[in-house]
Amino acid sequence: MAEEQIQEWKPTVNPWLLILPVMLATFMYALDETVANVALPHIAGTYSVSNQESIWVLTSYLMASSIVIPMIDFFCKFMGRKNFFMLGVFIFTIASFMCGVSNSIGMIVIARALQGFGGGCLMPMAQAVCMESFTGEARNKAMAIFGLVVVVAPILGPVMGGWITENWSWPYIFFINVPVGFICIALAKKFLEDPPYARKQKGTHLDKFGFLWLCVWLIPLQVVFDKGNDADWFNATWICWLTAIAVLGAVLFFISQVRGKNPMVKLDVLKDTNFLCGTGMLILINAVLLASLAILPQMLQNMLGYDAFTSGVAIMPRGAGAFLSLMIFGGIGGRISYKTYGIFGLLCLGLGGWLLGGLNLEISMMNIVIPNFVFGMGLVFTMMPITTLSCITLRNDQMTNASGFQNLLKTIGGAIGTSLVATMISRFSQVHQHGLVKSMTDLNNVYADRLSMYASSFIHQAGDMMNATYMAGKMLYNQLIQQSTLCAYMTTFKVFAMACFILVPFMFLLKGEQKREN
Repeated sequence: MAEEQIQEWKPTVNPWLLILPVMLATFMYALDETVANVALPHIAGTYSVSNQESIWVLTSYLMASSIVIPMIDFFCKFMGRKNFFMLGVFIFTIASFMCGVSNSIGMIVIARALQGFGGGCLMPMAQAVCMESFTGEARNKAMAIFGLVVVVAPILGPVMGGWITENWSWPYIFFINVPVGFICIALAKKFLEDPPYARKQKGTHLDKFGFLWLCVWLIPLQVVFDKGNDADWFNATWICWLTAIAVLGAVLFFISQVRGKNPMVKLDVLKDTNFLCGTGMLILINAVLLASLAILPQMLQNMLGYDAFTSGVAIMPRGAGAFLSLMIFGGIGGRISYKTYGIFGLLCLGLGGWLLGGLNLEISMMNIVIPNFVFGMGLVFTMMPITTLSCITLRNDQMTNASGFQNLLKTIGGAIGTSLVATMISRFSQVHQHGLVKSMTDLNNVYADRLSMYASSFIHQAGDMMNATYMAGKMLYNQLIQQSTLCAYMTTFKVFAMACFILVPFMFLLKGEQKREN
């Protein structure tokens, strides 16, 4: 009877009003994953620190989010999911204000970590609420809106961050969260409801050792991926030690979750094929999403001379593509299977990545708009069905734990992807530079003619042919560096495309869907 009650629970208010505060909170959290990206140079200048030090403004947010996600199930039982949700929004809002008034790099890093700690719980709870509050076709539409919010918010982040930074000041990218946060709390207090299994329960216990090993795993791991490229990875002794500590922490964390009486994460959800396969796919897709959002504005600013706002605008077509995908899904609905949606979405992601891999320094804005539009369509058509199918075979009482665990792994995947993409650009640039430099020899007639032409143009400035030839050679080498960097970006986008194409066969492993009868 208890199991039947769990499965048949329905909210007393309109479900669309019930999900309003959780969607708003999800948008805030996902937006702040990328809103500070374009403002990092301004933040570094304000506190007189290097760009490398300012990157902790991003990583502290992701790291704290990852740590709090597995604790969601405990806190929901300890204080009730509604109360925990409002507490998370409150912490996120106060931390946003602290970010805006920070007077040192240390203070803003701590404030961003607190922001991530408060916001990390919001998206998993929102996913669970959407899955529990609806059934059938209504659930599909709710998950479509949830997927749109998750995809579009990080895309809007650089645009809003760039516009606010250039027209107002970078602290306002955090201040805008304050009124929205309090509105979200008011809506949650009025409309949000707890099902029986998500209400306050007696006798709940925190898995202290699980929390300890989680910190030992994630904190060193994030440091390794952030600093590894600058330290030449495993050629640095301290990187090796931190990696060993992170691996040990991960092993001890999973052992504690298997053997513990009250684990933070119930790993039995991994026995579900849909959840296991779908979560693995979402990890890779999230890594591609956040990594591409990190390097595309960088490429546009460094290679094409775009400013922060213009580079953000160039990514906007992703949002348009995502919106069109939602409209198509809303019109067609369940007439097409979720596997078909997912396969089409992965193909769009791959095509968008491949088109971005064909850019050059003489492109127009349209050459950036079209691939991003296709990429945006692919994100919704991919993440929406995979997120739904990964949880559709689970019981309602497993939703909160499963969505928390899934978002933990997705966040880790996104953080790793964002960190590793810098290494990919650096390494691919070296590879292409090594290949191109072989052409810079006097035996190459094209190079010799170009060197002679540049030297002739520098003769009056240099004073003699020797100095003019040196200046011409330096100019050609700078062009080689520029071309090798461009080729590195192109290769990286093509790697993203191939990763998406490889995922297509895994869609056939997902099951449990039903098409709507006409």
